[in-house]
Amino acid sequence: MENRDAELVEKIMVLKKKRNAVILVHNYQLGEIQDIADFVGDSLELSQKAAKTGADVIVFCGVHFMAETASILCPDKIVLLPDINSGCRMAGMITAEQLRAKKKEHPQAVVVCYVNSTAEVKAESDVCCTSANAIRVVESLNTQEILFIPDQYLGHYISDRTGRKMILWPGFCPTHVRIRPERIKELRQEYPQAQVVVHPECTPEVIALADAVLSTGGMCRYARRGEVREMVVGTEIGIIHRLKKENPGKRFIPVSEQAICPHMKLITLEKVLWSLEEMSPEVKVPEAIRLRAKAAVDRMLEVS
Repeated sequence: MENRDAELVEKIMVLKKKRNAVILVHNYQLGEIQDIADFVGDSLELSQKAAKTGADVIVFCGVHFMAETASILCPDKIVLLPDINSGCRMAGMITAEQLRAKKKEHPQAVVVCYVNSTAEVKAESDVCCTSANAIRVVESLNTQEILFIPDQYLGHYISDRTGRKMILWPGFCPTHVRIRPERIKELRQEYPQAQVVVHPECTPEVIALADAVLSTGGMCRYARRGEVREMVVGTEIGIIHRLKKENPGKRFIPVSEQAICPHMKLITLEKVLWSLEEMSPEVKVPEAIRLRAKAAVDRMLEVS
């Protein structure tokens, strides 16, 4: 670590203690941000951690919808997002207005909302899910008609695994569609002993070639298995930092060096420090939206 980074980290730790803050970091964040975290995880793990933390302040190093989820679950806490422009292109592919119009077309449908969506969209939904618990959530529903939003590829994967037909919203993650089946075939030849593990936001063609389809938290647990010595990783490359850190001596090969979420890389040590100094930018979900969105998130957490 460079001297400047060490100084920044020291200042962050002092301020964190002073503010009674907790730093929650998503697996796709820069390595230097993961290294200062109180907890690193996927969307579900971070949601659960936010709900249970005794801190007064949550510094959320992720993207905007994640900070909103923390605000939904912890209305009495200050939730800081060190870069307010850290958004999610998939979340931007559906609005509450669009969802209301779709619900009118399918009045009997239960709306299952992937957490990669805004608080307003969650508020219009019946139940949320993450990539880690989506199959369990869908299997728990006693309904004939399911409208799944906004990720068509995660929806396709769940439908395939559960046998449940679903109406799929045409959203997707631009980062995960950069992961191509041709490249996985090449890596299979190059690393014949490696396990191929991909995220369910990938296309069906990629998923068909995988040994395992897992959330980022699931990938981290899979990597710890004794029999796994080499792993081809089909998700955003930020996770490679954590995988290498937790599994020294093992090899992790990204399917694509282009699988980078630019929004996940906006948060830096400087921005975390500034955020704690200024107690800004704060993410606060309006109460009327929060209560409706919380009902959908709570239903998810009950299943999890």
